[in-house]
Amino acid sequence: MARISPLVALPPVLFAGLAAMFYWGMGRDDPTAIPSTLIGQEAPAVPATTLPGATPLTDADLRSGKVTLVNFWASWCPPCRAEHPTLTALAAEGIPVMGIDLKDPEPAAQRFLAEHGNPFARLATDPQGRAAIDWGVTAPPETFILDAEGRVLYRHAGPLIREDYTNRFRPELDKALAAQK
Repeated sequence: MARISPLVALPPVLFAGLAAMFYWGMGRDDPTAIPSTLIGQEAPAVPATTLPGATPLTDADLRSGKVTLVNFWASWCPPCRAEHPTLTALAAEGIPVMGIDLKDPEPAAQRFLAEHGNPFARLATDPQGRAAIDWGVTAPPETFILDAEGRVLYRHAGPLIREDYTNRFRPELDKALAAQK
């Protein structure tokens, strides 16, 4: 009588474990979301630098008594270009959109805003990326929703476009705006 090695059972057991792990991962709330440690906390400081001719962004602007958006962007960033019309539309709705230009040569940033329009009520520059580190930004574009007192309510990594905007970002913004009233 031939004996069957216990190692024969190893591949099916490993496959079942891997399948269970994938199944669990697909069932999470939002597997693409990158959690932020800032949620519920006061927004970090903003840089004191700005582009020539722009209205500087200050820490007081983040506590304006209104829901405010803070958008990290750069002229060299293709997804930032894609989301720019959305930021313009949000500003047209009367939502304060604050911009922090990340690691961008000043002439390039000015040219970008001259060509595409400036949706930012206030603007700061972060040439070294130090503020981005404090905010936990991994790569532009990233947009933060702040409450009237300047606390971070939501962080959106990636461009505000298509389903990502309508299914993830806009519901969080509408919730913040409703709580403000």
